[in-house]
Formats: sequence, structure tokens, C-alpha cells
Amino acid sequence: MPARNALVRLNDYYEVYSPADPETARAEGGRCMNCGAAFCMPDSGYGPAGNIGCPLGNKIPEWNELVHLGRWRDAFKRLSQTNPFPEFTARVCPAPCEDACIHGINEQPVQIKGIERAIIDRAFQEGWVTPSRSAPAEAPHIGIVGSGPAGLSAAQELTRMRYRVTVYERDDKPGGLLRYGVPNMKLDKQILDRRIKLIQDSGVVFRVGCEIGRDITADELRAQHSAIILACGAKHARDLRLPGRGLRGIHQAMDYLTDSMRALDAGTPPRINAKGKRVAVIGAGDTGADCVATALRQGAADIINLANGPMPPDERAPGFHWPGPTGSLRTDYAHRESIAIRGQDPRHWRANTLAFEPSEAEPDTVGYLAIQNGEAKPQQIAVDLVILSVGFTGHNMQHLVDQFEQADVACPVFIAGDMARGPSLVVHAIAEGRQAAQTVHTVAKDLD
Repeated sequence: MPARNALVRLNDYYEVYSPADPETARAEGGRCMNCGAAFCMPDSGYGPAGNIGCPLGNKIPEWNELVHLGRWRDAFKRLSQTNPFPEFTARVCPAPCEDACIHGINEQPVQIKGIERAIIDRAFQEGWVTPSRSAPAEAPHIGIVGSGPAGLSAAQELTRMRYRVTVYERDDKPGGLLRYGVPNMKLDKQILDRRIKLIQDSGVVFRVGCEIGRDITADELRAQHSAIILACGAKHARDLRLPGRGLRGIHQAMDYLTDSMRALDAGTPPRINAKGKRVAVIGAGDTGADCVATALRQGAADIINLANGPMPPDERAPGFHWPGPTGSLRTDYAHRESIAIRGQDPRHWRANTLAFEPSEAEPDTVGYLAIQNGEAKPQQIAVDLVILSVGFTGHNMQHLVDQFEQADVACPVFIAGDMARGPSLVVHAIAEGRQAAQTVHTVAKDLD
């Protein structure tokens, strides 16, 4: 999947990566055929299941071989057996399968995500992706709270098994973190809407702008369904309780990204706007990179990205053994964009934030960061906007869990995705949504 020119793509919010080239994908699939130990698959027998490779259990060498042989429709069928949303994972998954690829020992791993995208792009172009049949009116009715990757995968799996499904979403549109947590540069929302329409065409009903506890009680929900799946995302952000935290101009990363995407969708200026401002993004993970990319597109005057840890090595880091993450330096799309336009990587390593300090002109607004680089003396950095991207602690729906625990109406309730395991990867959310659906199916004989 070649990246579009950085200086060009900074002028828009279209996807960074172009569609995968089919012939290149066929050749890359051939590299997979030289493997003698498929660590990319958790159930391959070569490593602890669930800890190495793809959490979805994708039969990667099988569809890679089919692509190599030019049997695209068969490759799509094989991929769809384990992954309901390849168009999402091929764009936003950090690819633990590639970290486990045996080629990664001494060369570049097979580009599994690129082959996956080539398959699903071809499938949509050829019309192979079709909705499931709607469930009969007498089928058990399952309610799902949350329409992120876990909720969507549970809904699709249940529909395929011929259940009636209603998905409840408190936001104005379905998609959860896929819509308001992943920037358009990674996942064009037309791709998301295309899949949601397919799910709707299968008979799934989406009730958006519906908050459990406000618009409908837990008792009412349990009375209307044979089983409930809670699949809310991990949106409870970790904070930095430092001096000056109450100053204006300091925002959580997800608030910033969500505001940007809502404004883009509405065609209005964002409420949290980096235009002309000196921006500091604290936290150098994937979400931090998304904030850097968004601020660049909004026209920030300057951007620094503060990383608490040391700069990783170029090669596999000590203690990061194959198979698994390399622990080496990753230069993401946002970092390359900053290098292209400003001539330098925005990341500052070993940067420990000590305090937020006020502006001289506006004492209630942040104007400086006090930071310390390693053993050096503390220093001040002038800023106008600070974005906190230091991770998540879990879901923010404990009140919802409490409501279901106290509800009087008997109805089995299951949890999936981030509500079950905490903040994690999109592939884990998809896998747990499918697992929750299978669990509902297992106990279906006891449902009304």
C-alpha cells in the first residue's frame, strides 16, 4: 500500500495509503509460501495461542497462497471465514501478524495488511460482499450496546446465525471509535458507512442518539431482548495531574480528534483548532501521531511531540525477541509528514512534563510547559495548545454496568471488547465481539 506524497496529502483528509496493487500483492503472497512455521496464526501450534500473531485466528498463509495463485474470490472467502471487517483491519490494525512473520528474523516481514486490503478491495469491486439474510420475525432478539468494532462484529455474527439484532449507540452515528477515534486519514468514513449499510441490509437496527439510563432503562432493555451484549469502548483517558492542569487550552486526545472529525463531517471549523498555534502533543503512541497529523492539517504554527521514554533503536531492541514486536523506532505517517514540511521529526525523547504554566497575556490559559529532558535542567516551552495522549484506563460506563447489575428483569448479559479486556487493538475488539455472539448462540436454547 504505497503512501501518497506527504506534501500533497497534508492539504486534505483523504486516506494516507493508496489501494494495494494486485500484482505486487501476488508477488508478496509468494514470499509467504517460503515459510515453514506460521507463527502469524495463534492456533498454528508454534506459539502460545492468543499471544503471538493474529488474535482473529486468520488463516493467513492460506489466503496469501490463493492470492499468489490469482484465485481472488477463494482468497476472499477464506479471509471472510475469520475476519468480518478486513477493510478496517487492513487500515487501522498495527499488524501483530507481521511482528510474528518468520521473514522478520532477518528481513522485512510479508506485508500481510497490504495483501488483506488487496483482497477486500477486489471483493467490493467485484460485488462479492453481500448482506446476510434477515432473521425471521420469531427469532430471538438480541440487544447490543455500543457500535464500535466489538459491537459491529457481534451484530454481524449474530445476523449470520439468524438472530434479530438491535444496536444502541449514544452518539449521533454508528461506528464508535472507528468513527470518532480513528482519523479519516487512516479510515475514510465512507468505508465505515459502506459496511454499516451492509449490516443494516442484513436486518440489524441501529438506534443512535440513544443512551442507556437516559433514553431507555436497563430494565426496559432487558425486557425487550432475549440477551444483551455490552460492547462500549475504552474512552476513559489517563490524565496528567500536574500543577496548572486546570488552565484552558489543555485537552484530551480523544476530545481533540472527535471534535476534528465532527467538524469535518459537518463542514464547520473545529472547536479545538490548532490553526496558527504552537501545539504540544504529550504521548508518542499511535493516538499521539494521529493528533500530530490532525494539527498539521489544521495549520499549526509549530508542533512538538513529547515522549517520556528514550528514543528506540533502529533495529530490534534488546529484550524484544522474535516473534513479537521489535521495540524499534517506528516513524509513522504523521512523523513523515512533519519531516516533509518542517524538516524534522516532531518527537522529543526523554521529555518529562513537570507542569503547565500560564500565559502572561491570559493567566487562565496555558502558555508554557515545564519539561525536563533526561538529566538536563528543567526548561520552558512556549505553547498555545496542549493535547494529552497518555493512554486509556478503561471504559467510562461503570454506571451502565451498575444498572444492569441492579436490574430486576432476568436476561443474560455479556460483555465484549474494551469493556472486557481494557484498552486494546481493533482486532481484539472484533475477535471478542464474534466470541460474545458465539456465546449467545451457545445458550440460545435457553432464550425466549
